[in-house]
Amino acid sequence: MKLNEIKDNKGARYKAKRLGRGIGSGKGKTAGRGGKGQTARTGVAIHGFEGGQTPLHRRLPKIGFTKPNRLHFAEVTLARLQTAIDAKKLDTQGVVDAAALKAAGVVRHLRDGVRLLGTGKLTSSVKLKLAGATATAVKAVEAAGGSVEVIERKKWIKPPRAA
Repeated sequence: MKLNEIKDNKGARYKAKRLGRGIGSGKGKTAGRGGKGQTARTGVAIHGFEGGQTPLHRRLPKIGFTKPNRLHFAEVTLARLQTAIDAKKLDTQGVVDAAALKAAGVVRHLRDGVRLLGTGKLTSSVKLKLAGATATAVKAVEAAGGSVEVIERKKWIKPPRAA
């Protein structure tokens, strides 16, 4: 291979369509834009426009509210916890917290803490210290001989205004 033999791969460079260059080009006169009207001109912005009819996004009611400072929990089920214990990834002797669950690969991202869900069955006795747990999850852990300690999060208090 020589320097003068180097070239792009087939289809790597796209030759742009030359618009408005006469009838014989196939893209002459209206340049593929059809007849007159708004779409034949530049600067068309008709997304959501329904020909004068009230658009769908205005017909539908506004519902709900998204809390801007809500907490995002990493969720762990009882079944997932039991499989990690059976695989000997979790040490049930000490207290199992969010850091231990991440180290064991049970949770990928801790986010604002770990929340235990009551799906599945737990047979091992485990002491858990988590950011949250459902009532059914707490009952299941206590029935298996373990305990769940829910960490209280400090609520954000609006700072006083400067005088």
